[in-house]
Amino acid sequence: MSRYDLLVKGGTVVLPYHGEIRADLAVSGGKVAALAEDIPTSDAAEVVDARGKVVLPGAVDAHFHLGIYRDLALDAFEETRSSLVGGATTVLSYFRTGSHYLDRTGSYKEIFPEVLNAVAGRAWTDYGFHLAPMTVDQIAEIPYLVEEHGVSSFKYYMFYKGFDLAANSRDARSFTMGDEYDLGHLYLLMEQVTAVQQANPGLRLSLSLHCEQSELMRVFIDRVRSNGDPQTLRAYHEGRPPLTERVAIGEATTLASHTGTNLNLLHLSSREAVDAVALARRSFGAVDMRAETTLHHLCLDHDSLDAEGGLGGKVNPPIRTKADNEALWERAADGTIDWVASDHACCMEAEKGDQLWPARPGFGGTALLYPVLFSEGHLKRGISLSRVAELASANPARAYNLWGRKGSLAVGFDADLTVVDPALTQTVTAEACLSGQDHSPFEGVDLTGWPVTTVVGGQVRFRDGDVVGEPGGRYARRA
Repeated sequence: MSRYDLLVKGGTVVLPYHGEIRADLAVSGGKVAALAEDIPTSDAAEVVDARGKVVLPGAVDAHFHLGIYRDLALDAFEETRSSLVGGATTVLSYFRTGSHYLDRTGSYKEIFPEVLNAVAGRAWTDYGFHLAPMTVDQIAEIPYLVEEHGVSSFKYYMFYKGFDLAANSRDARSFTMGDEYDLGHLYLLMEQVTAVQQANPGLRLSLSLHCEQSELMRVFIDRVRSNGDPQTLRAYHEGRPPLTERVAIGEATTLASHTGTNLNLLHLSSREAVDAVALARRSFGAVDMRAETTLHHLCLDHDSLDAEGGLGGKVNPPIRTKADNEALWERAADGTIDWVASDHACCMEAEKGDQLWPARPGFGGTALLYPVLFSEGHLKRGISLSRVAELASANPARAYNLWGRKGSLAVGFDADLTVVDPALTQTVTAEACLSGQDHSPFEGVDLTGWPVTTVVGGQVRFRDGDVVGEPGGRYARRA
C-alpha cells in the first residue's frame, strides 16, 4: 500500500504570507500530509508532474451566485465545473429570497434546506452560502442559521432600498418580497449580527454589503434616460456613478461604527469606492472592515466594451474606466483590497438583449480567477505570487471562517490546490470556460498562466482542459 494518495512533484509551491519554495507536496486522506525537498514517486498512488509549474492553494471564490437566473441544481453542476478551470476549489454563493433564485419568500428554516438539497451531489468544488435576511423575521433566524447550518456571513443590498430598478419603480417591495428595506432594516440586521458575534467569540460573524446609494441612483438614472436614453455601458456607469458607492460606504461604515459589526465591502468598482474604504478605516479604526474587488472591475472598461457592441458586460456595480482599473490594481497590491472574487452569475446572452435597463446584470468569470491574477497581476504588474495566493485564497478563507482548512498548502490543510503553467497562453472563449454561459465579456483576451490541474480534497478534478471523475464537492460549514 502506498504511503500517500497523491504526490505533486517538482513544482514551485506558493505559501500565502511566506513566499515560494521548491518542494514536493504529498496528500493523504484529503489533507496536505507533507512538504519536502524530495518525496519518492514510489511513495504515492498517483503522481502529478509539476516540474516548471507553480502550485497554488485552491482559490476560494467568495462571491458567487448559484441559481440566480437558472435552475439551482443545473447551475451548481455547470458553474462549479467552470470554477475548476480557474483554479477555484471552494465557492461561497450568495442567496436571498425575493425575485430571481427561487422567486419566493418565507422562512429560511424551510427554504435553506431546499437550497442545500438542490446543490448536494452536484458541485465539483466545496461550497458554502452567504444569506441575505430580506425581512425582519429572517433577521431573527440568524442565530438558528449560525448554529444549525454553519452560516457565518450575511448580506444587505443597499441599492434595493426603496427603488426597483428592473421595474423602474419607486417601490422595491415587489422585488424584495419583504418589509421596509431601508437603513432601519440595515441597522436591525447589524445589531443582530453583532449580538450573535458576541455569543460566538471564536468566529468572525460578518455582514457583506453591496454599496450603491439608491436615492442618488434614481436621480442619475432619470438624468441619463432624459438625455436621449443611450443604450451603452457608459450610460449605465453614468446612471450609477462612483459617487453612489462612496456615499453608501459612508452610510454603512458609520452605522457599523455604532453597532460594532464586522463588514465585507463587496465588488469595489472605482477609485472613489476604494478611497472611501481607506477613509472609513482611518475614521472608524475599531471596525473590522474588509474589501473585495472583482476580476471584471480590475480588467474591463466601458469604452472598450461599448466599442465591441452589445450589453454582455452589464453588471452591478457598472464597469468603470481604465483609470479605475489601475487604481484597483494598485490597492490590491498594497493591501487596501483584501481579496478578489468573480461575482460569477451565469446569465445567457439572450437575457442581455439590446435594451440597457431591462437587460439582466451579471455574467460568469470564475474560470478566469487565477489566469487573470497570474497574467495581469503577477506577470504584467509584478504582484508577488504569495500576494496572488492571498488575494485569491488565504484572505477570503480568513474572512469567512475557512482558515485552517482552506487558503493554504500548509500541512494539515485540505488538499485543495491548482497547478499553473506559467508559460501557457490561451485566448478566453466561452467554450474554454466550461460554463453553461454562452458568452463572455473577456472573449478574445489572451492570458498567460492557466491551471492545468486542479485538485479538490485530494482528488484530481480537472486536467488539461477537461473535468475528471464526478462532482464530489462538500458543503463547508463555517460555524
